[in-house]
Amino acid sequence: MDLFTEPSETPQPRAGAGTAPLAARMRPQSLNEIVGQDHILGSDKLLRRAIEADRISSIILYGPPGCGKTTLAEVIAKTTNRRFKRTSGVLANVAILRKILEGSSHWKKMKGQETILFIDEIHRFNKAQQDVLLPYVENGDIILIGATTHNPFFFINTPLNSRSQIFQLQSLTEEAIIEVLNRAMTAPPGLKGLVTASEDGLDHLAAVCDGDARRALNALEIAALTTPPGEDGRVHLTQHEIEESVQMKAVAYDHDEDEHYDTISAFIKSVRGSDPNAAVYWLAKMIYAGEDPRFIARRLVILASEDIGNADPRGLTLAVSAMQAVEFIGMPEGRITLSQATTYLACAPKSNAAYVAIDSALGDVKNGRTLPVPKHLQSGPKPDQGDTPYKYAHSGENHFVDQEYIPTEKIYYVPTHQGYEDTIRKRIEYWDSLRKRKTPNQDS
Repeated sequence: MDLFTEPSETPQPRAGAGTAPLAARMRPQSLNEIVGQDHILGSDKLLRRAIEADRISSIILYGPPGCGKTTLAEVIAKTTNRRFKRTSGVLANVAILRKILEGSSHWKKMKGQETILFIDEIHRFNKAQQDVLLPYVENGDIILIGATTHNPFFFINTPLNSRSQIFQLQSLTEEAIIEVLNRAMTAPPGLKGLVTASEDGLDHLAAVCDGDARRALNALEIAALTTPPGEDGRVHLTQHEIEESVQMKAVAYDHDEDEHYDTISAFIKSVRGSDPNAAVYWLAKMIYAGEDPRFIARRLVILASEDIGNADPRGLTLAVSAMQAVEFIGMPEGRITLSQATTYLACAPKSNAAYVAIDSALGDVKNGRTLPVPKHLQSGPKPDQGDTPYKYAHSGENHFVDQEYIPTEKIYYVPTHQGYEDTIRKRIEYWDSLRKRKTPNQDS
Protein backbone atom coordinates (compact mmCIF):
# COMPACT_ATOMS: atom_id res chain seq x y z
CA MET A 1 0.00 0.00 0.00
CA ASP A 2 1.25 3.49 -0.78
CA LEU A 3 0.04 7.02 -0.27
CA PHE A 4 -2.16 7.11 -3.33
CA THR A 5 -3.99 3.77 -3.21
CA GLU A 6 -6.75 2.35 -1.06
CA PRO A 7 -6.14 -1.08 0.57
CA SER A 8 -6.54 -4.07 -1.77
CA GLU A 9 -6.56 -1.82 -4.85
CA THR A 10 -4.26 -1.92 -7.82
CA PRO A 11 -1.57 0.78 -7.39
CA GLN A 12 -2.40 4.04 -9.08
CA PRO A 13 -0.03 6.48 -10.78
CA ARG A 14 2.01 8.58 -8.40
CA ALA A 15 0.16 11.77 -9.40
CA GLY A 16 -2.98 10.38 -7.76
CA ALA A 17 -5.16 10.65 -10.85
CA GLY A 18 -8.85 10.32 -10.06
CA THR A 19 -8.36 11.03 -6.36
CA ALA A 20 -10.31 13.90 -4.79
CA PRO A 21 -8.14 16.69 -3.36
CA LEU A 22 -7.00 16.22 0.23
CA ALA A 23 -9.08 19.18 1.43
CA ALA A 24 -12.22 17.52 0.01
CA ARG A 25 -11.37 14.08 1.45
CA MET A 26 -10.78 15.57 4.89
CA ARG A 27 -13.99 17.58 5.02
CA PRO A 28 -15.59 16.92 8.44
CA GLN A 29 -18.67 14.70 8.43
CA SER A 30 -20.08 15.68 11.84
CA LEU A 31 -20.14 18.60 14.23
CA ASN A 32 -17.60 16.89 16.49
CA GLU A 33 -15.08 16.71 13.65
CA ILE A 34 -15.19 20.47 12.99
CA VAL A 35 -12.11 22.21 14.34
CA GLY A 36 -12.51 25.73 15.75
CA GLN A 37 -15.59 27.98 15.75
CA ASP A 38 -16.33 27.12 19.40
CA HIS A 39 -17.92 30.57 19.79
CA ILE A 40 -20.89 29.35 17.70
CA LEU A 41 -20.53 25.55 17.83
CA GLY A 42 -19.70 25.01 21.49
CA SER A 43 -21.92 22.58 23.42
CA ASP A 44 -24.04 25.36 24.89
CA LYS A 45 -24.21 27.62 21.83
CA LEU A 46 -27.38 28.48 19.93
CA LEU A 47 -26.33 27.20 16.51
CA ARG A 48 -25.21 23.80 17.78
CA ARG A 49 -28.39 23.38 19.83
CA ALA A 50 -30.52 24.28 16.80
CA ILE A 51 -28.67 21.81 14.56
CA GLU A 52 -28.83 18.93 17.04
CA ALA A 53 -32.51 19.60 17.80
CA ASP A 54 -33.28 19.75 14.06
CA ARG A 55 -34.66 23.25 14.46
CA ILE A 56 -32.35 24.96 12.01
CA SER A 57 -33.70 27.97 10.13
CA SER A 58 -32.19 30.01 7.29
CA ILE A 59 -28.76 31.33 8.17
CA ILE A 60 -25.97 33.44 6.68
CA LEU A 61 -22.42 32.26 7.42
CA TYR A 62 -19.99 35.16 7.26
CA GLY A 63 -16.25 34.70 7.50
CA PRO A 64 -12.86 34.57 5.71
CA PRO A 65 -11.88 31.91 3.14
CA GLY A 66 -11.08 28.44 4.44
CA CYS A 67 -12.74 28.86 7.84
CA GLY A 68 -15.33 26.13 7.25
CA LYS A 69 -18.48 27.77 5.87
CA THR A 70 -19.12 25.09 3.21
CA THR A 71 -18.17 22.32 5.62
CA LEU A 72 -20.63 23.57 8.21
CA ALA A 73 -23.43 23.77 5.64
CA GLU A 74 -22.85 20.14 4.57
CA VAL A 75 -22.65 18.93 8.17
CA ILE A 76 -25.93 20.68 8.94
CA ALA A 77 -27.57 18.87 6.02
CA LYS A 78 -26.26 15.49 7.20
CA THR A 79 -27.05 16.08 10.88
CA THR A 80 -30.60 17.23 10.20
CA ASN A 81 -31.24 14.65 7.44
CA ARG A 82 -32.28 17.31 4.93
CA ARG A 83 -31.96 17.18 1.18
CA PHE A 84 -28.93 19.23 0.16
CA LYS A 85 -28.55 21.36 -2.96
CA ARG A 86 -25.80 23.81 -3.64
CA THR A 87 -25.02 26.58 -6.09
CA SER A 88 -22.84 29.67 -6.26
CA GLY A 89 -23.30 33.38 -6.61
CA VAL A 90 -20.71 33.20 -9.39
CA LEU A 91 -22.47 30.55 -11.49
CA ALA A 92 -26.21 30.81 -10.89
CA ASN A 93 -28.56 33.20 -12.66
CA VAL A 94 -32.28 33.79 -12.04
CA ALA A 95 -33.30 30.92 -14.33
CA ILE A 96 -31.03 28.43 -12.54
CA LEU A 97 -32.24 29.68 -9.16
CA ARG A 98 -35.92 29.32 -10.10
CA LYS A 99 -35.34 25.76 -11.32
CA ILE A 100 -33.67 24.79 -8.02
CA LEU A 101 -36.30 26.57 -5.92
CA GLU A 102 -39.30 25.13 -7.77
CA GLY A 103 -37.73 21.67 -7.65
CA SER A 104 -37.25 22.03 -3.89
CA SER A 105 -40.86 23.13 -3.45
CA HIS A 106 -42.06 20.12 -5.45
CA TRP A 107 -39.79 17.78 -3.48
CA LYS A 108 -41.25 19.00 -0.20
CA LYS A 109 -44.80 18.38 -1.42
CA MET A 110 -44.03 14.93 -2.79
CA LYS A 111 -41.52 13.63 -0.24
CA GLY A 112 -42.25 15.77 2.80
CA GLN A 113 -38.54 16.57 3.10
CA GLU A 114 -37.15 20.10 3.27
CA THR A 115 -34.20 21.14 1.14
CA ILE A 116 -31.17 22.99 2.40
CA LEU A 117 -30.04 25.30 -0.38
CA PHE A 118 -26.43 26.28 0.11
CA ILE A 119 -25.36 29.33 -1.88
CA ASP A 120 -21.64 30.04 -1.81
CA GLU A 121 -20.57 33.66 -2.35
CA ILE A 122 -24.15 34.82 -1.99
CA HIS A 123 -22.94 38.43 -1.88
CA ARG A 124 -22.37 38.18 -5.65
CA PHE A 125 -26.11 37.92 -6.30
CA ASN A 126 -27.68 41.21 -7.35
CA LYS A 127 -30.89 42.51 -5.75
CA ALA A 128 -33.14 40.77 -8.28
CA GLN A 129 -31.48 37.41 -7.70
CA GLN A 130 -31.69 37.81 -3.93
CA ASP A 131 -35.36 38.81 -4.18
CA VAL A 132 -36.13 35.55 -6.01
CA LEU A 133 -35.20 33.66 -2.84
CA LEU A 134 -37.53 35.56 -0.51
CA PRO A 135 -40.90 33.80 -1.05
CA TYR A 136 -39.32 30.33 -0.90
CA VAL A 137 -37.49 31.20 2.32
CA GLU A 138 -40.62 32.76 3.80
CA ASN A 139 -42.83 29.77 2.89
CA GLY A 140 -40.34 27.27 4.25
CA ASP A 141 -39.86 25.56 0.89
CA ILE A 142 -36.11 25.85 1.42
CA ILE A 143 -33.78 26.44 4.31
CA LEU A 144 -31.23 28.89 2.97
CA ILE A 145 -27.61 28.73 4.03
CA GLY A 146 -25.68 31.56 2.44
CA ALA A 147 -21.90 31.85 2.70
CA THR A 148 -20.05 35.09 2.20
CA THR A 149 -16.68 36.65 2.89
CA HIS A 150 -18.32 40.10 2.79
CA ASN A 151 -20.26 41.82 5.55
CA PRO A 152 -23.86 40.67 4.97
CA PHE A 153 -25.27 43.91 6.37
CA PHE A 154 -23.71 45.71 3.40
CA PHE A 155 -23.92 43.12 0.62
CA ILE A 156 -27.15 41.21 1.27
CA ASN A 157 -30.65 42.70 1.05
CA THR A 158 -32.27 43.74 4.30
CA PRO A 159 -35.38 41.52 3.70
CA LEU A 160 -33.16 38.45 3.26
CA ASN A 161 -31.06 39.36 6.30
CA SER A 162 -34.18 39.82 8.42
CA ARG A 163 -35.37 36.29 7.50
CA SER A 164 -32.02 34.73 8.38
CA GLN A 165 -29.80 34.41 11.39
CA ILE A 166 -26.26 35.67 10.81
CA PHE A 167 -23.30 33.79 12.26
CA GLN A 168 -19.76 35.08 11.91
CA LEU A 169 -17.03 32.47 11.57
CA GLN A 170 -13.45 33.26 12.49
CA SER A 171 -10.13 32.42 10.86
CA LEU A 172 -8.72 29.25 12.34
CA THR A 173 -5.94 29.68 14.86
CA GLU A 174 -2.50 28.28 14.10
CA GLU A 175 -3.13 25.58 16.71
CA ALA A 176 -6.35 24.59 14.93
CA ILE A 177 -4.59 24.49 11.55
CA ILE A 178 -1.90 22.21 12.97
CA GLU A 179 -4.61 19.93 14.38
CA VAL A 180 -6.23 19.75 10.92
CA LEU A 181 -2.87 18.94 9.29
CA ASN A 182 -1.99 16.23 11.82
CA ARG A 183 -5.41 14.67 11.34
CA ALA A 184 -4.96 14.72 7.55
CA MET A 185 -1.60 12.94 7.78
CA THR A 186 -2.99 10.04 9.84
CA ALA A 187 -6.64 9.62 8.82
CA PRO A 188 -7.55 6.87 6.30
CA PRO A 189 -9.37 9.33 4.01
CA GLY A 190 -6.29 11.51 4.08
CA LEU A 191 -2.64 10.48 3.86
CA LYS A 192 -3.07 7.20 5.78
CA GLY A 193 -0.10 7.67 8.09
CA LEU A 194 2.30 7.57 5.15
CA VAL A 195 3.40 11.19 5.56
CA THR A 196 5.18 12.87 8.45
CA ALA A 197 6.14 16.53 8.82
CA SER A 198 8.60 18.30 11.05
CA GLU A 199 7.26 20.48 13.83
CA ASP A 200 8.88 23.64 12.45
CA GLY A 201 7.48 22.82 9.01
CA LEU A 202 3.93 22.53 10.36
CA ASP A 203 4.38 25.72 12.37
CA HIS A 204 5.47 27.57 9.22
CA LEU A 205 2.57 26.20 7.18
CA ALA A 206 0.05 27.14 9.86
CA ALA A 207 1.47 30.65 10.09
CA VAL A 208 1.55 31.48 6.38
CA CYS A 209 -1.89 30.04 5.59
CA ASP A 210 -3.53 32.87 7.56
CA GLY A 211 -6.24 30.76 9.17
CA ASP A 212 -7.26 29.10 5.87
CA ALA A 213 -7.53 25.33 6.40
CA ARG A 214 -8.12 24.61 2.71
CA ARG A 215 -4.93 26.43 1.72
CA ALA A 216 -2.96 24.54 4.38
CA LEU A 217 -4.27 21.15 3.24
CA ASN A 218 -3.59 21.94 -0.41
CA ALA A 219 0.00 22.90 0.44
CA LEU A 220 0.49 19.75 2.50
CA GLU A 221 -0.81 17.63 -0.37
CA ILE A 222 1.49 19.32 -2.89
CA ALA A 223 4.46 18.76 -0.59
CA ALA A 224 3.52 15.09 -0.14
CA LEU A 225 2.98 14.50 -3.85
CA THR A 226 6.28 16.06 -4.88
CA THR A 227 8.60 14.64 -2.21
CA PRO A 228 10.14 11.18 -2.82
CA PRO A 229 9.48 8.62 -0.05
CA GLY A 230 12.27 7.49 2.23
CA GLU A 231 13.63 3.97 2.62
CA ASP A 232 10.72 3.13 4.91
CA GLY A 233 8.25 4.00 2.14
CA ARG A 234 6.96 7.04 3.97
CA VAL A 235 7.24 10.69 2.91
CA HIS A 236 9.12 12.80 5.45
CA LEU A 237 8.51 16.52 5.01
CA THR A 238 10.97 19.03 6.40
CA GLN A 239 10.54 22.77 6.60
CA HIS A 240 12.31 23.07 3.24
CA GLU A 241 9.72 20.96 1.37
CA ILE A 242 6.87 22.84 3.03
CA GLU A 243 8.41 26.22 2.16
CA GLU A 244 8.58 25.06 -1.45
CA SER A 245 4.96 23.89 -1.41
CA VAL A 246 3.62 27.29 -0.34
CA GLN A 247 6.32 29.31 -2.11
CA MET A 248 7.01 31.29 1.05
CA LYS A 249 10.28 31.24 2.95
CA ALA A 250 10.05 30.93 6.71
CA VAL A 251 11.45 33.83 8.68
CA ALA A 252 12.65 33.73 12.26
CA TYR A 253 9.59 35.02 14.05
CA ASP A 254 7.98 33.48 17.11
CA HIS A 255 4.64 35.11 17.77
CA ASP A 256 4.86 35.17 21.55
CA GLU A 257 8.58 35.12 22.29
CA ASP A 258 11.76 37.15 21.72
CA GLU A 259 11.62 37.55 17.94
CA HIS A 260 8.10 38.96 18.09
CA TYR A 261 9.00 41.54 20.73
CA ASP A 262 12.37 42.35 19.17
CA THR A 263 10.83 43.01 15.76
CA ILE A 264 8.00 45.23 16.97
CA SER A 265 10.55 47.07 19.13
CA ALA A 266 12.77 47.69 16.10
CA PHE A 267 9.71 48.83 14.12
CA ILE A 268 8.57 51.34 16.74
CA LYS A 269 12.09 52.66 17.36
CA SER A 270 12.65 53.11 13.62
CA VAL A 271 9.46 55.18 13.28
CA ARG A 272 10.37 57.17 16.40
CA GLY A 273 13.86 57.65 14.97
CA SER A 274 12.46 59.07 11.69
CA ASP A 275 13.85 56.28 9.48
CA PRO A 276 11.01 55.29 7.09
CA ASN A 277 13.19 52.76 5.22
CA ALA A 278 14.03 50.76 8.34
CA ALA A 279 10.44 51.04 9.56
CA VAL A 280 9.03 49.64 6.30
CA TYR A 281 11.50 46.74 6.37
CA TRP A 282 10.46 45.70 9.89
CA LEU A 283 6.82 46.17 8.87
CA ALA A 284 7.39 43.85 5.89
CA LYS A 285 9.02 41.23 8.11
CA MET A 286 6.04 41.23 10.47
CA ILE A 287 3.50 41.05 7.63
CA TYR A 288 5.39 38.24 5.88
CA ALA A 289 5.66 36.27 9.12
CA GLY A 290 1.89 36.48 9.62
CA GLU A 291 1.72 39.04 12.41
CA ASP A 292 -1.81 40.23 13.21
CA PRO A 293 -2.16 43.49 11.22
CA ARG A 294 -4.49 44.86 13.90
CA PHE A 295 -1.68 44.55 16.43
CA ILE A 296 0.61 46.58 14.17
CA ALA A 297 -2.10 49.20 13.61
CA ARG A 298 -2.76 49.55 17.35
CA ARG A 299 0.93 50.14 18.01
CA LEU A 300 0.97 52.88 15.37
CA VAL A 301 -1.97 54.60 17.08
CA ILE A 302 -0.09 54.56 20.40
CA LEU A 303 3.08 55.87 18.73
CA ALA A 304 1.18 58.70 17.04
CA SER A 305 0.35 60.16 20.46
CA GLU A 306 3.42 59.07 22.39
CA ASP A 307 6.15 60.10 19.96
CA ILE A 308 4.55 62.65 17.62
CA GLY A 309 1.72 64.18 19.59
CA ASN A 310 0.96 67.80 18.85
CA ALA A 311 4.03 68.22 16.67
CA ASP A 312 1.73 66.81 13.96
CA PRO A 313 -1.82 66.19 15.23
CA ARG A 314 -2.73 64.69 11.85
CA GLY A 315 -0.56 61.69 12.73
CA LEU A 316 -3.11 60.39 15.22
CA THR A 317 -5.96 60.91 12.76
CA LEU A 318 -4.06 59.00 10.08
CA ALA A 319 -3.12 56.18 12.46
CA VAL A 320 -6.70 55.71 13.67
CA SER A 321 -7.95 55.79 10.06
CA ALA A 322 -5.35 53.15 9.14
CA MET A 323 -6.47 50.92 12.00
CA GLN A 324 -10.11 51.18 10.88
CA ALA A 325 -9.18 50.61 7.23
CA VAL A 326 -7.15 47.48 8.03
CA GLU A 327 -10.06 46.11 10.04
CA PHE A 328 -12.46 46.83 7.17
CA ILE A 329 -10.45 45.66 4.14
CA GLY A 330 -8.26 42.99 5.72
CA MET A 331 -5.10 41.56 4.20
CA PRO A 332 -3.25 41.52 1.85
CA GLU A 333 -4.52 44.97 0.77
CA GLY A 334 -4.16 46.25 4.33
CA ARG A 335 -0.38 46.15 3.92
CA ILE A 336 -0.64 49.27 1.72
CA THR A 337 -2.51 51.21 4.39
CA LEU A 338 -0.04 50.11 7.07
CA SER A 339 2.85 51.22 4.86
CA GLN A 340 1.25 54.63 4.29
CA ALA A 341 0.72 55.18 8.02
CA THR A 342 4.21 53.91 8.88
CA THR A 343 6.04 56.15 6.40
CA TYR A 344 3.96 59.22 7.31
CA LEU A 345 4.58 58.80 11.03
CA ALA A 346 8.28 58.09 10.48
CA CYS A 347 8.64 61.36 8.52
CA ALA A 348 6.50 63.47 10.87
CA PRO A 349 8.05 65.92 13.37
CA LYS A 350 8.42 64.29 16.76
CA SER A 351 7.42 65.33 20.27
CA ASN A 352 6.77 63.33 23.42
CA ALA A 353 5.60 66.38 25.38
CA ALA A 354 2.00 65.15 25.76
CA TYR A 355 3.26 61.75 26.96
CA VAL A 356 5.62 63.33 29.48
CA ALA A 357 2.88 65.71 30.67
CA ILE A 358 0.32 63.04 31.56
CA ASP A 359 2.87 60.78 33.27
CA SER A 360 4.17 63.70 35.33
CA ALA A 361 0.65 64.67 36.39
CA LEU A 362 -0.26 61.07 37.18
CA GLY A 363 2.86 60.80 39.31
CA ASP A 364 1.81 63.84 41.33
CA VAL A 365 -1.74 62.53 41.78
CA LYS A 366 -0.43 59.13 42.89
CA ASN A 367 2.35 60.27 45.19
CA GLY A 368 1.40 63.76 46.34
CA ARG A 369 -1.44 65.50 48.10
CA THR A 370 -4.60 65.67 46.01
CA LEU A 371 -5.18 69.31 45.14
CA PRO A 372 -8.61 70.77 45.90
CA VAL A 373 -10.72 72.19 43.07
CA PRO A 374 -10.75 76.03 43.39
CA LYS A 375 -14.14 77.15 44.66
CA HIS A 376 -14.89 79.31 41.64
CA LEU A 377 -14.43 76.26 39.36
CA GLN A 378 -16.70 73.97 41.32
CA SER A 379 -20.16 73.02 40.11
CA GLY A 380 -22.41 75.27 42.12
CA PRO A 381 -23.91 77.09 43.69
CA LYS A 382 -22.67 75.79 47.08
CA PRO A 383 -22.90 77.35 50.54
CA ASP A 384 -19.12 77.80 50.80
CA GLN A 385 -18.57 78.82 47.17
CA GLY A 386 -16.66 81.94 48.26
CA ASP A 387 -16.55 85.46 46.87
CA THR A 388 -14.34 84.78 43.83
CA PRO A 389 -16.61 84.47 40.80
CA TYR A 390 -15.89 82.25 37.83
CA LYS A 391 -14.83 84.28 34.78
CA TYR A 392 -16.17 83.08 31.44
CA ALA A 393 -13.15 82.80 29.12
CA HIS A 394 -15.06 83.80 25.97
CA SER A 395 -16.00 87.15 27.51
CA GLY A 396 -12.34 88.21 27.68
CA GLU A 397 -10.16 89.74 25.02
CA ASN A 398 -8.97 87.06 22.58
CA HIS A 399 -11.22 84.65 24.52
CA PHE A 400 -8.86 84.66 27.49
CA VAL A 401 -9.17 85.74 31.15
CA ASP A 402 -6.56 85.60 33.89
CA GLN A 403 -7.81 83.38 36.69
CA GLU A 404 -6.56 80.43 38.72
CA TYR A 405 -7.44 76.97 37.37
CA ILE A 406 -5.25 74.92 39.73
CA PRO A 407 -3.56 75.87 43.02
CA THR A 408 -0.01 75.13 41.86
CA GLU A 409 2.59 76.75 39.64
CA LYS A 410 3.97 73.42 38.40
CA ILE A 411 4.33 73.08 34.63
CA TYR A 412 3.32 69.72 33.15
CA TYR A 413 3.04 70.36 29.42
CA VAL A 414 6.18 71.84 27.88
CA PRO A 415 5.68 72.03 24.09
CA THR A 416 8.70 71.79 21.85
CA HIS A 417 9.74 73.80 18.79
CA GLN A 418 8.81 70.83 16.56
CA GLY A 419 6.18 71.15 13.86
CA TYR A 420 2.76 72.41 14.89
CA GLU A 421 3.78 72.24 18.55
CA ASP A 422 5.88 75.35 18.01
CA THR A 423 2.65 77.22 17.28
CA ILE A 424 1.16 75.81 20.49
CA ARG A 425 4.28 76.87 22.40
CA LYS A 426 3.94 80.46 21.20
CA ARG A 427 0.28 80.50 22.26
CA ILE A 428 1.17 79.29 25.74
CA GLU A 429 3.91 81.92 26.01
CA TYR A 430 1.32 84.60 25.13
CA TRP A 431 -1.18 83.34 27.72
CA ASP A 432 1.56 83.04 30.34
CA SER A 433 2.60 86.63 29.68
CA LEU A 434 -0.97 87.71 30.49
CA ARG A 435 -0.91 85.58 33.63
CA LYS A 436 2.54 86.98 34.43
CA ARG A 437 3.72 83.42 34.81
CA LYS A 438 7.29 82.55 33.92
CA THR A 439 7.43 80.29 30.84
CA PRO A 440 9.95 77.43 31.19
CA ASN A 441 12.80 77.08 28.74
CA GLN A 442 11.77 75.15 25.64
CA ASP A 443 13.60 72.46 23.68
CA SER A 444 15.34 73.61 20.54
